[in-house]
Formats: sequence, structure tokens, C-alpha cells
Amino acid sequence: MVEALSNIMTAFGLSTSAGLNAYLPLLIVALTARFTNLLQLNEPWNMLTSWWVIGILAVLLLIEMTVDKIPAVDTLNDIIQTVGRPAAGAILFAANSGVVGELHPIFALVAGLLLAGGVHAAKTTVRPAVTASTAGTGNWVVSIIEDILAFIGTVLAILLPLLMVLVVIFLGITFIWWRSRRRQKMAAV
Repeated sequence: MVEALSNIMTAFGLSTSAGLNAYLPLLIVALTARFTNLLQLNEPWNMLTSWWVIGILAVLLLIEMTVDKIPAVDTLNDIIQTVGRPAAGAILFAANSGVVGELHPIFALVAGLLLAGGVHAAKTTVRPAVTASTAGTGNWVVSIIEDILAFIGTVLAILLPLLMVLVVIFLGITFIWWRSRRRQKMAAV
């Protein structure tokens, strides 16, 4: 029971991180499952540990990390990743929640899709404001911060899943608060 709950918390954290960067959490999970006992991926998700999948994820990660730092190209990348990030979140949730035994696969896929999709939606909402307010010069800084947050979130989800769930809840509440304040300011103007 404790292991199943821990797996679900890990899945929540990994899916959330995928909303910022689709391939970084996938690559970290693949490498962690291949080289440690921290993660055990059930069939068919254990395919993530094959060398050809790891190689493809590494190439996709390099592409995403590069294009996400270029103004205008990052917006195009966000449009493309409207499919990629939620799909990565769905895969990560299903792969790490113990779907074969404890959780229905459809529920796991939908939960991961919604978590990563929600974070992706928040990211794509904030990014144009960053581009407009900094004339594109702040995009690379924000992108690096997003990559760091995705990395930290992924590591926390694997090593300290309960802490990651608390961080996700805090960030969700903070984003909702920020968005409502922004709407109030816009309505006042």
C-alpha cells in the first residue's frame, strides 16, 4: 500500500515536470530505471530503458532545450509541444504509478495528460508575457529556469515523492493566485 502510494506521488511529480520539458523527465526516468533500483518500470513502459529510446530522448531533449531559448521559435515549440508534453506526462504517470496492479491504465494516462497539460498551459500563458515585456531577451533566462525546475522536480519526484506532491500543490495555488491578481489589475485598467 505504501509503495503504491509512493508510486502515485512519483507519477504526479514526474507528470508535472513533463509540462515544463517533455524529454528531460523521460530521459531521467529512463536512465534511472536502467542504472538503479529506484524505479521499476512495468511492461510496456520498460521500453524506455532501451538504448535506442534513450538516444532518441537525448536528441529530442537537446532540440527542445535549444529551440526553447529562441524568441518566436519558442512559441512554435510550445505549439508543437501542446501534444508532446501532455503525452510525456501521460507516459510518465502510467509508467510510474504501477498501472499493472494498483491503478487503472486509462485513469493513469488521463491523470498524467491533465497534469502535464495544465503545467504546459500555464507555461504557454506566461511565455508571451515574458517575450512582450523583455522584447524576447528574457526568454532564454526563463527557459533555463524552466529546465532547472523540470530537473529538480523530476529528481524530487523520484527521491522524495511526498515532498514533490506538496511542491506541485503549492505551485498550483501560487499560479492561480498570480493569475487572479493579474486579471484584477487588467480589469482595473
